[in-house]
Amino acid sequence: MRVTLIQTEIDGSRPMAERVAGVTEQIAARAGDDLVLLPELWATGYFAFDDYAATAEPLDGPLVATLGAAARAAGVTLHAGSMVERDEAGHLFNTSLLFDPTGALVHTYRKVHLFGYGSREQELLTPGAAVAGHGALALSTCYDLRFPELFRAQVDGGSQLFLVAAAWPLSRLPHWQLLLRSRALENQSFLLACNAAGRQGQVELAGRSAVVDPWGEVVAEAGAGPEVLTAEIDPDLVTRSRKEFPALADRRL
Repeated sequence: MRVTLIQTEIDGSRPMAERVAGVTEQIAARAGDDLVLLPELWATGYFAFDDYAATAEPLDGPLVATLGAAARAAGVTLHAGSMVERDEAGHLFNTSLLFDPTGALVHTYRKVHLFGYGSREQELLTPGAAVAGHGALALSTCYDLRFPELFRAQVDGGSQLFLVAAAWPLSRLPHWQLLLRSRALENQSFLLACNAAGRQGQVELAGRSAVVDPWGEVVAEAGAGPEVLTAEIDPDLVTRSRKEFPALADRRL
C-alpha cells in the first residue's frame, strides 16, 4: 500500500483560494498512490482564529466539492485533513474529511478534544462527540494524540490504521514524536500523521509528518519544511503483530 503525506506550508500571506488550488494540484499528481493525507485546517490556517467564521463551509460547500474532485482525478483515497465546518444551526467544528477514489465523501470526524493552551479553538468551535472509524481507517486530529482512550475506542471498533491531521508547533516537537510512536505501539496499529509546516503569526509549525508501524518503529519521517512524504506499508503487518505479540488480547480493563 503506497501512502503519501502532503506536508503543506501554511502561508497566511497567500489567499485561501491560492492555497487550495496549490494543494489540489499536489493531490492530482498522486495518481498511483493508494492513500493521501493532508494536515489540519490547512486551507484556513489553524492559528488564523479570526478567519474561522468567514471561511467556514457546510459539507456540501465548494471546498468539499473541490477536494472530492481531486480525489477522483487522482483515483486515491484522500484524508483531506480538516476544515472549519458550519452546520445548519450555525455551529462551527474542526472536521476531518475522508474521500474514496470516486470522490465520494465517505466519512467525517469532528475533533473531540479542542485545544485551549494558547489557542482560541475551545472558544470558537464545538467539540465532536463520535469517534467511530471507517472500516480499518480511523480519523483523529492533533491534540487528540494526548488522549489514548480515543484511539483504544477506535481499535475496539475495528480500526487498524490511524490517520492524524495536525498543526503541531515546533515548540512541542518532542511530544509529537513520542505520542505518535506511543499511540501506534500501544494499539499495535499503523499511524500516519500529517502535520503542517511554516509559520502562522508567532507560531512555527513542526512539520515532521511521519508513518509509524504497529511495533512503534518510524517507517518514514519528513523534515521541518514543506514536503511530500511517501512510504510503502503492508497493512497485514497489523494482524501479524497482534498475533505474534497478543498484548491487546491480554487486556483486563
